Amino acid sequence: MSTFLWSWPRRALRPITAPAIVLVCAIAAAAPAAPTILIVGDSISAGYGLPPDSGWVTLLQRRLTAEHYSQRVVNASISGDTSASGRARLDMLLAHERPAITVIELGGNDGLRGGSLDAMRANLDAMVVTAQKAGSRVLLVGMQLPPNYGPSYVRQFDATYADVAKTRHVALVPFLFEGFGDDNALFQRDGIHPVVAAQPRLLDNVWRELQPLLGPPGKAP
Repeated sequence: MSTFLWSWPRRALRPITAPAIVLVCAIAAAAPAAPTILIVGDSISAGYGLPPDSGWVTLLQRRLTAEHYSQRVVNASISGDTSASGRARLDMLLAHERPAITVIELGGNDGLRGGSLDAMRANLDAMVVTAQKAGSRVLLVGMQLPPNYGPSYVRQFDATYADVAKTRHVALVPFLFEGFGDDNALFQRDGIHPVVAAQPRLLDNVWRELQPLLGPPGKAP
């Protein structure tokens, strides 16, 4: 028996009749679960190098709550994840979380490793389609590469996100670091991961495209 029950006055502990049990179960079953926003990303969304609960995903949950949205955020981001590894685990995540919205923030590590952009595109496209088939709306989050990777590779990388979003008719954040990507003061020593002060900017860039998918505050999309 739970601690909560033991704290009740003993006279309140009475046998629960079968009809009462049925009523309690019916009420519980009728209460809708909060719709889920699933974040599938890499170290940028996992909060690499940041103090706990200071990353943009945590800030997203706080903003949703402050603005009276009912959605709950599940952060399934893993540092070092590529589009291939994200694709490999997406089915399990969708089956477990049944998200109303899936945010895909992957591909940065593919580019930094000089990987095949055709493979990256195929992986992102497959993830979008899989999420859509599971009944989830999708927000694709884009990234950009520094120029030292060569103009052709950089252009193709940048265009991959827009191509997938256009083909599958999904919302797109063109560049997660928009507005501060060239400000070294807002990045950690590695020059890759944003510092705490940059996290609200990340959230703002995502929020602009995410908010239209949420529906009115307090209602599921």
